[in-house]
Amino acid sequence: MLNHEELKEIAALQADGSYFVSLYLNVSPGTKGDYVIHLKNMLKKFSEEKDRGIFKKIKNDIEKLEAFVTGNKREFKKGLAIITSSEKSFWKEYHLAVPVKNAIIADKTPYIQPLLDMLDNYKQYAVLLVDKESARLFLVHLGEIEEYGEIHTQDVPGKHKRGGWFSLSGHRFERHIDYHVSLHIKDVIKKLESFLSAGRIERIITGGSDDAAAKVRELLPKSVSEKIVGVFHAEMFANVNDIFEKVKPVISEFESREEKAIVSDLLTAVGKGRNAAIGIEDVLNALQEGRIMKLVFIKDFEDSGYACRNCRNLSKQKVSVCPYCKGEMEAVNYLVDLAGQRAVEQGAMIEVIAENKELSDAGGIGAFLRF
Repeated sequence: MLNHEELKEIAALQADGSYFVSLYLNVSPGTKGDYVIHLKNMLKKFSEEKDRGIFKKIKNDIEKLEAFVTGNKREFKKGLAIITSSEKSFWKEYHLAVPVKNAIIADKTPYIQPLLDMLDNYKQYAVLLVDKESARLFLVHLGEIEEYGEIHTQDVPGKHKRGGWFSLSGHRFERHIDYHVSLHIKDVIKKLESFLSAGRIERIITGGSDDAAAKVRELLPKSVSEKIVGVFHAEMFANVNDIFEKVKPVISEFESREEKAIVSDLLTAVGKGRNAAIGIEDVLNALQEGRIMKLVFIKDFEDSGYACRNCRNLSKQKVSVCPYCKGEMEAVNYLVDLAGQRAVEQGAMIEVIAENKELSDAGGIGAFLRF
């Protein structure tokens, strides 16, 4: 599964003079012929614009990418991402349930910024659907929902049963039910905590009967209950797709509130001079000094600039020689993407903001700093 740890390892790969080719292809909607035509047009334009010496080094990778896409026998999802380097014997492919912006990049390091953007825009959510006798657990991630399991407690008594040890009356019977429901909820919570820990999931959405959901929130440890970001209503027997449709607006509303709060905190910190930077030049200076804790920028924000071929220093200003290592600086059209990759390599977090006028007016990019 696509995750930050894996991308951090990929970002740190060095080609030692050779190149990585990174392909991002939107394979939905449309038929196979549509995206194959798009790919061939991309490759044609790419080959015409690329330096002949570099293209010679990556020719084998280009041929492999074209053969993979055109010869594919199975249906793709919505987005396809492939990073390859024949000289490094490296090939990594991601089949994504969300569309991607078509791009092909050849560089001495893998181009992973679109994948980083996806991880930020499609964070993991644990979804718990629960009633007094059973529960279902789901994971929502990267535009998909997957059911991970069901929890059943067989010995929760019901009011319809009579006779035997169920022949309890009045409040004793109600207390007996409450006791067994509590045991069931505690079992659900135990499994939920294991699920969260295994997947390093920080967000929970609960649904189901009001009584059971309230009991879950009541019994959850504070460290877990603080991760609940919303609730929804659904029957226990609802199919997965129906549950996903009910969860989507909950996620959208929460993420909108969270993004507004992040931008507000950033602009406040900048205004008070508290370990924050705003605007591309200040951010790049902080990046070069290794000070970025969290990089924040508007989705699809683009800028051009210059990158050192040797130490990978980034600059908005035109310079021919790197001021740090005296290496050659080359023009780049994806300055923000390169900044994001370097930030990840340094252990920084990435926050991609879907839409925010205040941040756009302030330059479209900023960062919380370590010092």
